[in-house]
Amino acid sequence: MSLEEFSKSHEIVIGLEVHAQLTTDFKLMSPASNRFGKSPNSSVSSVCTGMPGALPVLNQKAIEMAVKTALALHCKIQSPNVFSRKHYFYPDLPKGYQISQYDLPYAKSGRVEFYLEGQKRSVGLQRIHMEEDAGKNLHFGDQGISLVDLNRSSVPLIEIVSEPELRSADEAGAYLRALRRVLRYLEVCDGNMEEGNFRCDANVSIRKQGETRLGTRVELKNINSFRNLERAIQNEALRQWDLLKQDKLVVQETRSWDANENLSRSMRSKEEAADYRYFPEPDLLPLSLSDDWIENRRKALPELPLDRMERFMKDFERSAYDAEVLTSSKQLADYFEEIALPLKDYSLASNFIQTTVLASLQDVEKGLEDFYPDAPALTELLQELKQGKLSLNMAKEVFEEMKTSRQPASKIISEKGLSQVNDDSILRSCVKTVIQNHPAQLEQFKAGKDKLFGFFMGQCQKELKGKGNPATLKALLEEELKQS
Repeated sequence: MSLEEFSKSHEIVIGLEVHAQLTTDFKLMSPASNRFGKSPNSSVSSVCTGMPGALPVLNQKAIEMAVKTALALHCKIQSPNVFSRKHYFYPDLPKGYQISQYDLPYAKSGRVEFYLEGQKRSVGLQRIHMEEDAGKNLHFGDQGISLVDLNRSSVPLIEIVSEPELRSADEAGAYLRALRRVLRYLEVCDGNMEEGNFRCDANVSIRKQGETRLGTRVELKNINSFRNLERAIQNEALRQWDLLKQDKLVVQETRSWDANENLSRSMRSKEEAADYRYFPEPDLLPLSLSDDWIENRRKALPELPLDRMERFMKDFERSAYDAEVLTSSKQLADYFEEIALPLKDYSLASNFIQTTVLASLQDVEKGLEDFYPDAPALTELLQELKQGKLSLNMAKEVFEEMKTSRQPASKIISEKGLSQVNDDSILRSCVKTVIQNHPAQLEQFKAGKDKLFGFFMGQCQKELKGKGNPATLKALLEEELKQS
């Protein structure tokens, strides 16, 4: 079975449910601190543990972050909106219910926009709602025990639910990356899938090409990377297709994705809303947000990644691919812009950052915080390259030295004597000497062995210790070889 064969007769229908933890100092309805990585059960309060009589109190900062996200995603803010109790039993949920939002969420509709293969796409949103996170079960199979860590209990979440408008695994991956980029630009979520503060469930169904009725939906959980999302969706589409070809029914269920085995396993039948017995949270009043308060948050929004990407495409004459790479984090976009504007050579700045700088960064979002060369220092280096005082290889050598010594380019160039040779008379003399010293290769070149041109270039650079201006040297060598 292959996706290519599948796509001749069927299509995938995908909707994503994304849980994003908000980066508040305190939890959504608890005074306990909201910090990842603390020792188990060290960041809890009576609210987190569901003690009798403990009352939830909303965190205003979490509400502001949630509303800011909804506005950035073009949603309609609903006021008032209502918190509800979502009932289910699980060891990491000590109250026996989760405080969430159901029929009156704080935000509806909206869209996520992104580019895929150079084309702009837009995927609609059903809703965004606020809720508290549950705790976390820790399983120790070798000891035959499971423990519960409630540090995550009551951590503020927003759940962003898309319309079932995604039609491929690649499109789902691009959507999720674009959404994560918005959250990071807004500084409301770290977006770290490995730490679980940015989690995605995929609802996948298939149907024949041309059909409008949705197929039976299967929910995929335990997806911890963009690549795993794409693999899980492809795997599920082919699994459902195989069932239909065998005249078997696709069962509505929740399945857990196993990245090591590249397959999913059934967890449980898929619950419906009625199974959770939603009803309004009696300990929280409906949340009313004034029009002025909402509008002030809208005006405070920063330039968003897609807007910045499209500005880079226009103002800096970048392709959609280059602009997307350069705006993949706010820090990188700032870095590029602080270099490109004074350098006035947008291609040079873009190419050097994408090929050389990014190769030195393990984390684009955090790697630039204490990175050297910083923007002014790299601008100085690229000015030397632009003016022909350094070759590209020399510039890369200086760049590597700057990273370790944290010294400016001018000092390193002076100490290492790395200035490029641009003098025509020196270069021409070198070319003539090399040609005279290699008569056998000259005769072979004149006989049609054009590849020997590279040999002569290499010998010239050897004589010049790699400092010859490549473009000038090439032109002079071509001229002298024609006359020889």
